[in-house]
Amino acid sequence: MEFSFTEEQKLIKNAARDFLEKECPSDLVRAMEEDERGYPPELWHKMAELGWLGLIFPGEYGGSGGGFLDFVVLLEEMGRYLAPVPFLETVILGGLSILTAGTEKQKQELLPKIAEGDLILSGTMTASELIGGATADLRSIREGGDFLISGKKLFVSYAHVADYLVCAAQSGQDRESERVTLFLIENRNAGISCTVLKTVSCEKHCEVVFDRVRVTKDSMMGEYNKGWQILRKVLQQGEIAKCALMVGGAEKVLEMTVNHAKKRVQFGRPIGSFQAIQHRCANMKVDLDGARFATYEAAWKMSQGLPCTLEVSVAKVWVNQAFDRICANGHQIQGGSGVMKDYDMELYSRRAKAAEFFFGDTNFHREIVTKELGL
Repeated sequence: MEFSFTEEQKLIKNAARDFLEKECPSDLVRAMEEDERGYPPELWHKMAELGWLGLIFPGEYGGSGGGFLDFVVLLEEMGRYLAPVPFLETVILGGLSILTAGTEKQKQELLPKIAEGDLILSGTMTASELIGGATADLRSIREGGDFLISGKKLFVSYAHVADYLVCAAQSGQDRESERVTLFLIENRNAGISCTVLKTVSCEKHCEVVFDRVRVTKDSMMGEYNKGWQILRKVLQQGEIAKCALMVGGAEKVLEMTVNHAKKRVQFGRPIGSFQAIQHRCANMKVDLDGARFATYEAAWKMSQGLPCTLEVSVAKVWVNQAFDRICANGHQIQGGSGVMKDYDMELYSRRAKAAEFFFGDTNFHREIVTKELGL
């Protein structure tokens, strides 16, 4: 595994940081917490113009053919600025699902529009559907040549503004987790209702209810009842992507905290000169580097097409805990300013707590690690 960035990845990283430093200040993040849409269309279309939305798609579908590692580099910078856009939802849960399992017609029609910023997608799939024996929350029943989909999904990000939803549904009352079919459903279909939930992070997570939503077989992605392997890969890509976003946020918290420790004076000297503060900052750096290396190991294996179930879950466990500890130390060192809404620390700690539970919490992924160890 190569630990250094390629020249192209360095360009992606530097360009993304320069752009987001200017276009995505923390004031915008706070404003989007109160905004009905939860994202600024202007920023979204600028990202499309930069080629970010099509970075990982092949050229024939309007993308630039970048690799998964290039994508992770970009996501880390987006996490650093808490970019309030439906990027992971549209590009990974939506776009990569289509790229992996969609028909050629779906790819030709939708992927270029995603790359251009003209479509927003979201996925109702959750990591709990990867546990052996667990079941999807949606059911599909065949009626003639169509399917009727019913059920409820919670915490579906940006579902209220999505043009399409990618859904994993099981057949009838069948409780076997293997018998899953993926569907690409227009959000305007009759029977779909969406409610934005109040959450600690103030991001736009929704409850989506499907009440006998009728879709044709043309909405199906992959083969009937054979969506399990597709679902597993897409969710693992989502887990790695979420880890990358969290690593970027954790790096920003460390930088803010170290800067505060250098400037804040107590007892006639900067608090960063006290050993207790120094050791807390050192622990934050150790946590950050461990989180980054675990994330990039999983991303590298995914990019090489290698089995990476163990590495993905190890990364999610470590990143969940590391980001939480980094934020806790950030609050301890920054003191009262760390909990005031006029300062950025509380933005990151709220995002850290919410991110811990997306694509599987710590205990969920510990269970996967133990299974991979043969226990």
